[in-house]
Amino acid sequence: MLKRFIGTRDFYKTLLAVAIPVLIQNGITNFISLLDNVMIGRVGTEQMSGVSIVNQLLFVFNLCIFGALSGASLFGAQFYGKKDHNGVCYTFRFKLILSLILCVLATLLLTFAGEPLIRLYLHEGSETGDLALTLHYAQKYLSVMLFGLLPYTLTQIYASTLREIDHAIPPMLAGLVGVGVNLTFNYLLIFGQLGFPELGVEGAAIATVLARVTECIIVILWTHTHAQKCEFIKHAYRSLRIPRKLIRAIAVTGTPLLINETIWAAGQAMLLQCYSYRGIAVVSAMNISNTVFNTFSVVYLSIGTAISILIGHRLGAEKKQEAMDDARKMIAFAGFLGLLVGIVIVAFSPLFPQLYNTTDEVRSLATAFSVTIGMIAPINAILNSSYFTLRSGGKTVVTFFFDSGYVWGVNIPVSLLLIHLTPLPAEVVYICCQATELIKCAIGIILVKRGSWLNNITTTNAG
Repeated sequence: MLKRFIGTRDFYKTLLAVAIPVLIQNGITNFISLLDNVMIGRVGTEQMSGVSIVNQLLFVFNLCIFGALSGASLFGAQFYGKKDHNGVCYTFRFKLILSLILCVLATLLLTFAGEPLIRLYLHEGSETGDLALTLHYAQKYLSVMLFGLLPYTLTQIYASTLREIDHAIPPMLAGLVGVGVNLTFNYLLIFGQLGFPELGVEGAAIATVLARVTECIIVILWTHTHAQKCEFIKHAYRSLRIPRKLIRAIAVTGTPLLINETIWAAGQAMLLQCYSYRGIAVVSAMNISNTVFNTFSVVYLSIGTAISILIGHRLGAEKKQEAMDDARKMIAFAGFLGLLVGIVIVAFSPLFPQLYNTTDEVRSLATAFSVTIGMIAPINAILNSSYFTLRSGGKTVVTFFFDSGYVWGVNIPVSLLLIHLTPLPAEVVYICCQATELIKCAIGIILVKRGSWLNNITTTNAG
């Protein structure tokens, strides 16, 4: 029985060879966010709340780009599994065109509708925070962060393709350099050190943009100077032609992923907006707890990316039984990592809020939210791995209802009803909403076990 869920030493070597570079790169990205949060949190509550609101809006954009890349990435991983480098090149072009269009649209939206979107999160209901001041800092932060959307998009396009062809190290190293740039300029520009101006939230935004530009330049330069290892790039810009049949196949498979990631992220933004009716203190506290979650959850979330790549390779090579066996063991391993992460989060939950210069009300709420996050971590780990398993075989419509459908059909209605129809405090509402993930976890395990996701999409869809 244990052999069904525990792999060999070689199995874990292969898994970790893919997961660890992804873990490090995503960990770096989240560490940048942690640095911004803590340093801004040292300045004041309104600054922290303003940055938190803007980052929630940018989170929708980030996942929109992730969704745009995901459909093509499924094909890219399977094309590489069958050694079809032209196919990888076509998927890269698809990513480039679609993601840049989305980047332009997001920039326009946030430029002209940023203020009304921010105001959706500003409500009275707690002793903490000046709403007008929070809006002011949020607008200042957003005005600079808009310049980081393009380099972020290009980095994701290149890095996702490099991971599909087993070159996960260069994006990881680029991320390491980026975090160094961010840390340095955070210190210099937020607090005005070594003769630099004291810019507060604007300084944090400038540091983040500089880090993203640096990371983007390194990833692009490495790819183009290592064309022998990255054969897809040799002809990538000779034209923008993509076979129509492949465009249709990626669109059919990828559109639900794009819609799913965008609507799911919008759902998370909506959930925060629901909680904001309990006051700006709740927004600040959730910013702290979400930063804790993002920093630690990368340990098990990286397994999801590894599943997409490794299971994609298996399916591309028509090894369906091996794919099912590997998926079962990867999901079990992710659940184990989630348990370890949850224990760490719960143990240290009272300490994280002490890093911030904020009120006792915010610290108390942040501790309660963090404890809940730690307790639900193993469930989140299994959910994430189940989602990526279903997605690896092109079951994107199923994953849409499994992911976004559940958020909008269950999580949001529960939070709206409890927030507006009961006097329950925000931390109790949060526990109730997180508890609904148990049902979703059971559904995910059943869907994986059925095996309907075991498809070679490069054959069945792309010809």
